[in-house]
Amino acid sequence: QVQLLESGGGLVPAGGSLRLACAASGTRSIAIMGWYRPAPGKQREWVARITSAGSTVYADSLKGRFTISRDGAKNTVYLQMNNLKPEDTAVYYCNARAGRYFNTPNSDVGSWGQGTQVTVSS
Repeated sequence: QVQLLESGGGLVPAGGSLRLACAASGTRSIAIMGWYRPAPGKQREWVARITSAGSTVYADSLKGRFTISRDGAKNTVYLQMNNLKPEDTAVYYCNARAGRYFNTPNSDVGSWGQGTQVTVSS
């Protein structure tokens, strides 16, 4: 059973930055790791995801401000968030899934962390 532990959330002013981290345990390697946040009408929508080889995909609306990266040796994925906006305020969840789900990012599969709160003040 994969366990995920997020950290790095907090309160920042608009225009600020945060770096989220998600450490995985209970497995040697994970094919896909990603970050999600709630969206209107959805439980969660994907923000960014990264493969074990380092290939990344971002939600179009966030491209250029968010960067996902991964440390394979530490089994940890990061989300660098720059130029934060009040509408980025959300609980951010980490997800780990098998490679066959790469092209179905909004499917509720794999393991989920408990989430970390990001609050951006205006």
